[in-house]
Amino acid sequence: MEIKVHGTLQGCVTPPPSKSQAHRLLICAALGCEPCSIVCGAVNDDIMATMRCLNALGAKITYSSGVFDVTPVSVVKGGTLDCGESGSTLRFLVSVAAVLGADATFVGAGKLPQRPMGALLDALAPHGVTFTRHTADELPLTCNGTLRGGKYSLPGNVSSQYLTGLLFALPLAAEDSEIEVTDGLTSASYVTMTLDALRIAGIEVEQRGNIYRIKGNQQYCMPQRVVVEGDWSSAAFWVVAGVTGKSPVTVCGMNNDSLQGDSYIVEHLRSMGAFIKCNERGVVAMPSHLFGAELDCTDTPDLVPVLAVAAAVAQGTTLFTGVGRLRYKESDRLAAVKDLLAAFGIASQIGEDTFTVYGGEPMATVAVDSYNDHRIAMSAAVMASVASGVTAIKEHTCVAKSYPTFFDDFAMLGGEIEGER
Repeated sequence: MEIKVHGTLQGCVTPPPSKSQAHRLLICAALGCEPCSIVCGAVNDDIMATMRCLNALGAKITYSSGVFDVTPVSVVKGGTLDCGESGSTLRFLVSVAAVLGADATFVGAGKLPQRPMGALLDALAPHGVTFTRHTADELPLTCNGTLRGGKYSLPGNVSSQYLTGLLFALPLAAEDSEIEVTDGLTSASYVTMTLDALRIAGIEVEQRGNIYRIKGNQQYCMPQRVVVEGDWSSAAFWVVAGVTGKSPVTVCGMNNDSLQGDSYIVEHLRSMGAFIKCNERGVVAMPSHLFGAELDCTDTPDLVPVLAVAAAVAQGTTLFTGVGRLRYKESDRLAAVKDLLAAFGIASQIGEDTFTVYGGEPMATVAVDSYNDHRIAMSAAVMASVASGVTAIKEHTCVAKSYPTFFDDFAMLGGEIEGER
């Protein structure tokens, strides 16, 4: 299945709520002591995977009219936890299931069964939990036993999600715990979001450098009602569309003081010469003359595909650093972005931990393969809005993973679409 897109984008758009924050608030609420309502105006496949797995663990969560109603876990269950394609769901809930003592088997779809989990399992195994892999891949994965507190060591250069999962779990352990993060911490802003969600839930974590100390036997106590803020990862596509296009695009409903790491899209683009205004009305992205720059994406890897679109139209060369982990996302995103750019006649080069884009004039030449990766599909659509010609995008429905209404919003901003959305 494919869709054909083209046309100039302009106007105002409101992105969906942050799936990163929604994951975290749902977990805190499911582990809480009282029911909680979480206002989340839209959902996607990843958020629903977390809801589904928390229900399997014994919570009772329903979604209706833009609100999750959460009744926390009282009797721990288990069985099969279907994570879909959500790496966050899997990596967060393995530790949570273990501390609850749930006998759980984790399954997943797409590329999730091949995404690395070994370092997390190695850290958990000495603390009362056994794991069984049923194939050569990471999934299906069965865990048995109950996770104990104590001293943990985790590599921080593979995924911050490992640390987040432990931070959710260890306050419930009987013993106090200490986590040492080695080899640096990538995507540190996501851990900051985790610590903020824990703070909202009344959980105390002491951080000193790369050491996290967590008291055991804590109790999650969420407010009766919390609201999920707008998603900067989704907003990034429209901000890039505004600065690369011919007309302004205003992104509404965003928290300009957000802890989301992908809010740094504004600073990345400003370093390339973009003119962006952030005020109470929203984020106003103005057509800009962009030039190449060096962008450190260690903390913002999800922005690389759409930033590559900006780099494609920029004057000169753009060097992305800290991007090696993109090989292990929903696709090999370095290879996928390289192919995306090549489809528009733009040259690029992959290094061990770098990605280089040589700016030019994008022109649609062949159909773009999304590799069933939502961020590749959405980046292709933004590129189509500034390139000459009509762009065909294969497997475009993968956007449901994070932004199911993306192509509706694309059309609402003036984009032309041929085919079923």
